[in-house]
Amino acid sequence: MYLKSVSQSASPVKDLHVIFKGRFCCFSQEPIDDVDSWGESIETLLSCKAGQMAFQDFLKSEYSEENILFWLACEEYKTITSSPEMISRANQIYTEFVQTEAPRQVNIDSGTRTNITNNISEPNLSSFDTAQKMIFSLMARDCYPRFLKSDTYQSILQKHGQR
Repeated sequence: MYLKSVSQSASPVKDLHVIFKGRFCCFSQEPIDDVDSWGESIETLLSCKAGQMAFQDFLKSEYSEENILFWLACEEYKTITSSPEMISRANQIYTEFVQTEAPRQVNIDSGTRTNITNNISEPNLSSFDTAQKMIFSLMARDCYPRFLKSDTYQSILQKHGQR
C-alpha cells in the first residue's frame, strides 16, 4: 500500500500526503511498510525519510522542530567534501542554530556553544559533533518517547503498521 492518508475519518493528524508532500518512505516509490519499526529506536525512526518527516511534524507541533532540523543539517554537513562548501555550510548552521539568539537556537550547554563559536572560522567535519550528540540525546530521551505516544504516530501506525 502506498502512502495516501492517515485516516478517512476526522483525525488530529493531517493527511500523510500533506505531511510528506507526496514523498514516500526512503525512496520515491517505496511503500511505507516499516512504520512498526519506528517504535524500536530513534535510530530506526531517523533512518527512514518518512520517519524523519513524521517526527519533524510532531516536533513542530511541540515547538521544538529546531532539534530535528539541526540534527539533519549536521548529518548533511558531515558529507561535504569541499573546503569552501564546508565553510559556507558551517556558517549557515552556526547562524541558524548555534549562535546566541539564533532564529532556531538549539539547547546546548554554554561550553559547547563557546567552543563552536571559537572555532567557526576554521570548521572541520566534526565541528558540530558534540552539539549534535547533545541534541540527539535530548530527542532520544525526551521527544522520542512522547512521539511514540502521540496522535501523530498512533494514527500512522493504525493506518500503515501492524500488518
